[in-house]
Amino acid sequence: MANRRSKGLTGCGYNGLNYTGPSRLLWDLHTHTLYSHGMGDIEDNWKAAKDAGMEVLGIADHGPGHIGFGISRKHLPEMRAKIEAVNARAQQEGGPRVQLGVEANIINPDGELDMTPAELAQLDFVIAGYHFGTIGKAPVRAGLMHAAGFVYSHTGRSAARQRDYNTRLVVEAVKHNPIKILSHPGAKADFDISAIARVCEEYGTWMEINNRHGCLTVEGIRQAAKYDVTFIIGSDAHIPGDVGHYDEALGRAIEAGLDLSRIVNLRQE
Repeated sequence: MANRRSKGLTGCGYNGLNYTGPSRLLWDLHTHTLYSHGMGDIEDNWKAAKDAGMEVLGIADHGPGHIGFGISRKHLPEMRAKIEAVNARAQQEGGPRVQLGVEANIINPDGELDMTPAELAQLDFVIAGYHFGTIGKAPVRAGLMHAAGFVYSHTGRSAARQRDYNTRLVVEAVKHNPIKILSHPGAKADFDISAIARVCEEYGTWMEINNRHGCLTVEGIRQAAKYDVTFIIGSDAHIPGDVGHYDEALGRAIEAGLDLSRIVNLRQE
């Protein structure tokens, strides 16, 4: 099957001014499986990535701190074994290399994630982001944050103090953990994207333009692009058929006027 190319850009806000031609996604590191709340197995996602002509596939199920659908720690060895089996198959018949990651949950005020340093060291990469459904070490504070985030998501209203707290949570997480990718920055609550971009610049953390959640937003991309940060597109696929999808994310990047060479997993052709 031919490589999946960018299509449907008009629906994403493409204005025709700074898009230079077809493109393809080289890697998709943000995909979910049935080990959290995805609908396919690791091999199903791999087959979809192979059909899309991709080079690397990442499995990044939610960290165990998520109440609704976090992974079970006991499944990590099983996931690694499945990935090794798929990679052996890929060596024989071609297809993308698979890496094991996690989408850890940012919730603890001190920046600690919901996986131990020893567990994180067993992974090939770490994605982290803020999500509802986590309580961490400060459940009352987490509940208040989630409530404020819910209100903000539906009304756009947020107190400056809450915004500062939300932002500090993410900044501390980037400072104290080996986070390679910050997932959907700005989703689910009010954050200072410029402050987050500064710390991502300092620590070499990539900022995700998420195809599923709409964040980074167009304005968020513009703010982050003022700093020397690297961007990455993630499908955030929850079904195998969505692996490698990136049209909406690319459309936002184009509308924001982002130099597409700053998107590390995008190749213009």
